[in-house]
Amino acid sequence: MKKKIIRGLFVMVFFLTPFLLLRSFLFGVTSDINKLISPKKSIYDISAKLLDGKTVRLEQFIGKKILLVNVASNCGYTYQYEELQKLHEKYGDKVYVVGFPSNDFAFQEPGSDSDIKEFCETNYGITFTMFSKIKVIGKNKHPIYEWLSNPELNGWNKQAPTWNFCKYLIDKEGRLIRFYNSNIKPMSEEIINDINS
Repeated sequence: MKKKIIRGLFVMVFFLTPFLLLRSFLFGVTSDINKLISPKKSIYDISAKLLDGKTVRLEQFIGKKILLVNVASNCGYTYQYEELQKLHEKYGDKVYVVGFPSNDFAFQEPGSDSDIKEFCETNYGITFTMFSKIKVIGKNKHPIYEWLSNPELNGWNKQAPTWNFCKYLIDKEGRLIRFYNSNIKPMSEEIINDINS
C-alpha cells in the first residue's frame, strides 16, 4: 500500500511539473517567492535615452512600480499600445508604464525614433514614457534588458523577451517580481492584481 502511494505521488509530480513549467512559460506566471529576492545590482543605476534624445536614469521612477515593455509598430500585438495607455491613465498613481521600441523580432520596428514617436502619438495618443529604439536580445542588448534577463543582476530571472510586447514588472523597491509573455494583455487581471498588490 505504501509503495502504491509513493508511486502515485511520483507519477503525479512527474506529470505535473512539465505542466507547471509550460504554464509559467506561456502565461508569464512566476512564483511569489520571487517577490522576496533582492537584485544583486540596482536597476535604478541604469540609464537610457528617451525618444526625444534626452538620457535619463531609471532612478527617476523610484516610488512606484514599473512595467517595462518591448514594443513595435508593425506587430500583431501592436494593438496593446491602446491598453498600455489605458493602464497608464487608470493606474498611473501606482505604476510607471515605459516602452522600449525594438526591431529584434521580425524587423517589426524599422522606423527612426521620430517615426516611432509620431506613430505612437497619432495612432494611440501615447503619453507614457517611451525610450529610444534598443536591442532587447542578443549580444548587444541594452543594459536594462541585460539586467531584466540576467539572474546574476536581477536576483532570479533569466527569461529574455520571446517576442514584442513582453512585459516585466518591477516593485517599489526595485525588485523584479514578474515576467509576462506577449499574449498577456496590459489590462489583464494578472497585471492589474500585481499592480494593486
